[in-house]
Amino acid sequence: MKQAELTIVADENIPALEQYFGDLGTLVRVPGRTLSREQLTQADVLLVRSVTEVNRALLESTPVRFVGSCTIGTDHLDTDWLEQQGIPWSAAPGCNANSVVEYVFCALAALDVDWSGRSFGIVGCGNVGGLLQRRLHALGIRCAVYDPWLPDNPDAADLQEVLQQDVICLHAPLVKDGPYPSLHMIGERQLNWIKDGAVLISAGRGAVVDNGALLQLLRRDKRFTTVLDVWENEPGIDTELLAQVDIGTPHIAGYSLDGKLTGTRMIRTALSEALSLPAIAVGNRERDPVICEVMLPAPGESAFSHLAQALLQIYDPRTDDRRLRAAADGELPMAKAFDQLRREYPERLEFSHYQTDAAAIDESRWQELQILGLELA
Repeated sequence: MKQAELTIVADENIPALEQYFGDLGTLVRVPGRTLSREQLTQADVLLVRSVTEVNRALLESTPVRFVGSCTIGTDHLDTDWLEQQGIPWSAAPGCNANSVVEYVFCALAALDVDWSGRSFGIVGCGNVGGLLQRRLHALGIRCAVYDPWLPDNPDAADLQEVLQQDVICLHAPLVKDGPYPSLHMIGERQLNWIKDGAVLISAGRGAVVDNGALLQLLRRDKRFTTVLDVWENEPGIDTELLAQVDIGTPHIAGYSLDGKLTGTRMIRTALSEALSLPAIAVGNRERDPVICEVMLPAPGESAFSHLAQALLQIYDPRTDDRRLRAAADGELPMAKAFDQLRREYPERLEFSHYQTDAAAIDESRWQELQILGLELA
């Protein structure tokens, strides 16, 4: 018996839709930010990213029988309502965790902050924070972790202790209720716990940090370095806050091609299981290793600067920072410019696609590059 064709409505920015879903029926691509119920009157399947709120208002009285979000978070999905209606759903937890972790190290490289000998605080130790923790352990770096859902974590500490480390990485999901809400978990009081000279990197959900409180603190006294990839009120972010941070990027820490394709593949697998559809054997596109040529160190150049140079040849977040600041000064409203930067984001490959000549890297940092995922030629 021939399989009935499905109508699949999908956010136009999900990559490889034809590759992963084209065998199932008709693909209808739509802008995720403005998706409406009227566009779902014939839809069997809805595929979204984090910019689409999926709830009763969007889905009631539609024929949608599966919802997939090709992203790691679920705060944009009303999962209680979906389950009450018997609509199976899936997100793609962990799909871009490696991309976000690489963003953290590239941000530190861009700031010329040598992570060896520094202490790290991690807020939220799920797929992203957990991977960062494991990578830091492999590098021999001390961590303190705040995640009330994981009290048995070997690095567990209270929030104040975590925020008093040298480098603080925020990777918590946005939770608005329940026993451990994370909305504005980092407010004025908590920001004042951060010590002078520390680095704060927020690459989870923007509203975990009270952006208004952060702006007021940075206006008064830039005691610490701030890197924001996520913001409150995206896409209409606060341009005054952007002007105050050291590196600001448009929610692209997890935007590696590898992470995007993994998310798409995970949702196809979940859809096949939920609706008893054929599986599809498609992996991430194969690539020949890219040679990352590293210049010999200049006289007096530190071993870390040499290592940082290698990472920044692969990905330099300052490029995204410049794009975002230029967009803020441009003619488009900030919200449209922010979305455009994400929609037109250039292809970014993860470290594993790159090789570098071991002879060109200071011997004391070889192992670090391998731990971070580069191959040594």
